Amino acid sequence: MSSPPPPASTLTSNPATDRDRDREPRNPTDLFAHYQWDAGVHDEMFVAPHLPRPSYNALYQRLLHLPPETLKKQQQAADLSLLQQGITFTVYGREEGTERIFPYDILPRIVPASDWAVIERGLTQRITALNLFLRDIYHDGRILQDKVVPRDLIYSCKHYVREMKRVHVPRDIYVSVVGTDLIRLPSGEFAVLEDNLRVPSGVSYMLANRTVMKRVFPSWFHDHDVRSIDHYAQALLATLRDLAPSGRPDPTIVLLTPGVYNSAYFEHTFLARQMGIELVEGRDLICHDNVVSMRTTAGLRRVDVIYRRIDDDFLDPLVFRPDSTLGVPGLFNAYRAGNVALGNTIGTGVADDKAVYAYVPKMIRYYLGEDPILPNVETYLLEDPAQRSHVLANLERLVVKAVGESGGYGMLIGPHSTAEQREEFRRRIQENPRNYIAQPTLSLSRAPCLVEGRVESRHVDLRPFILNGRTITIVPGGLTRVALQRGSLVVNSSQGGGSKDTWVLADE
Repeated sequence: MSSPPPPASTLTSNPATDRDRDREPRNPTDLFAHYQWDAGVHDEMFVAPHLPRPSYNALYQRLLHLPPETLKKQQQAADLSLLQQGITFTVYGREEGTERIFPYDILPRIVPASDWAVIERGLTQRITALNLFLRDIYHDGRILQDKVVPRDLIYSCKHYVREMKRVHVPRDIYVSVVGTDLIRLPSGEFAVLEDNLRVPSGVSYMLANRTVMKRVFPSWFHDHDVRSIDHYAQALLATLRDLAPSGRPDPTIVLLTPGVYNSAYFEHTFLARQMGIELVEGRDLICHDNVVSMRTTAGLRRVDVIYRRIDDDFLDPLVFRPDSTLGVPGLFNAYRAGNVALGNTIGTGVADDKAVYAYVPKMIRYYLGEDPILPNVETYLLEDPAQRSHVLANLERLVVKAVGESGGYGMLIGPHSTAEQREEFRRRIQENPRNYIAQPTLSLSRAPCLVEGRVESRHVDLRPFILNGRTITIVPGGLTRVALQRGSLVVNSSQGGGSKDTWVLADE
């Protein structure tokens, strides 16, 4: 898959790098001459122009002492490391080729301890409510009977799986791995943009970013008390072990991938290697008498837990799409019989439908009796005639999203759209209003990025990863995605975005 990373000596600068702090500081107006400042947008680094926040002060002083050639060399070293490790992603629908090196910015995004404490409590609350919601709608349906969430909204969701009705899942854990996208509002408050509960991706880039950062700028970590994320793979493994059927004290766990052509294949191989489990494709598994086994050179070996990275429709051709060659015939019956566990459970996608998302605050109040710690973004549901009319009259000011799409696809950003694009979305909304939601055009917070040897600001979001087993574990950090194009609000890698390391500080 990839060659081993180059030795640290090829990734770090020469000893002069550590002496750069003793250089005369350069004029900040030179380094930050192209830094975009807007009082209406939260800036992660600055309170005011050239006035860094306390969490960023040490980094700011470092940058002022580093010569431009050193920063440029370190960015090149980081890019080389990513290339040699094979850290790539796939863009579909591009004639010039699909495989891309994941763009990486060497300036970290720093999150103070107090901010992280709020994020951690808010995400724990949210995943608890979402898990209760999934159990409810596939069993008693109390929240539907009480009309807190419209019944038609759930049953019209393409990710609602009727075959899961009354199926008991291990320990009632429907979602084991979640990636929730957060944005910081102009007020500085974090809000949830969307939840990813089917097969969330990106955690391998979070881990790889940290590895590269430690090699390229090891001395920077001495200036900051950064919390570790190195335990993620073992925490994920423990979460998957929690799902194992009873009577299987030493369960066999595998990661099921669609194969080498999947956009997240690098991540699949990375995580399997980090956890020390087998990476398998559907053809490597067989079901007999409702038991799943893996083909090995020593014969068949029973499989107890499958961390699946395949969408529901492709998991079992006997129950879902009959033309699927990616899944395992008979898997669903083995799952329903309780002989194998899946992370995440089949049918979890109903909870990350962008229309269902609008009801999560109500779910939190309904199941937990609490107010949401992390708010939602205001969302218009287009099946409602009044909301639809408002959206159609204001398309140039709103963001419209298809409820089941991800990766920046199926989206209209009104202020950056053409009249032709708005008319196309107008037609789509009128033909199928259930398939779309709309939200205000939000000014994502900005963070410093190295662009052609100078520091500029770019819009960012944050995807922390939540593990839900016997306990809820949230590694202190996440994938900070960056809209690398100046002025762009789209952070998805498939749309030209990149990423950077996320530092959660242990103390203020």
